[in-house]
Amino acid sequence: MAGLLIVAATGPTDPTRASVPFHIAVNGARPAGTEVAIALAGDAAELIKPDVIANVVGLGVPPLRDLLDKCIDQEVPIYV
Repeated sequence: MAGLLIVAATGPTDPTRASVPFHIAVNGARPAGTEVAIALAGDAAELIKPDVIANVVGLGVPPLRDLLDKCIDQEVPIYV
């Protein structure tokens, strides 16, 4: 089966757009059985910092902290 690489470039200044790639990976692709990974480019690399993770809460998506926990639980690789 083909895999999916989600490339994210939006940082913490737009928390909804920054959270969507993680949401798609752990609540869409992985549960559907698709092999998935996330690549953080540009401003999105900031999302990996612990003080940033705690403060990214988008509209209509779970907080980034919860999404990252699911990435770990579901073994979704994250490349920076």
